Amino acid sequence: ASTEYTKDDDFRKAILNVTNTYRGQHNATGLRWNDTLAESAKKWSEGCVFEHSGGPTGENLSSGYPNASASVIAWGDERSVYDFKKGEFSKEVGHFTQMVWKETTDVGCGRTRCDGKKRKGGKDGAPGWFVVCEYWPAGN
Repeated sequence: ASTEYTKDDDFRKAILNVTNTYRGQHNATGLRWNDTLAESAKKWSEGCVFEHSGGPTGENLSSGYPNASASVIAWGDERSVYDFKKGEFSKEVGHFTQMVWKETTDVGCGRTRCDGKKRKGGKDGAPGWFVVCEYWPAGN
């Protein structure tokens, strides 16, 4: 597995580097890492349920990517279908807009290797590494 998944420091750096690169391209200030958000995200990821937690934060989910950077790039690449003239929210661009939301200041993420783990109801868990990022204040 990539050290971006197995080492906390590499994981945090990858998330912040890629996220803040996208934010810089859209005139948003860089996000700070927030350990409280990261703990919450880690707890949610441990359930291996590819669903939103329903909490008060903004939240992005990804699963099955080879490293943490690729997870964030997948969210950022939604900008290719975002209509900047209209500026409207849709499910297709929600990960991207949360990442670059100007009022958001903090991010914390967690990850769990969910391959083969059963979750509630006996269904298979999210494939590969399940990444959850929490954003504060929430955007969208």
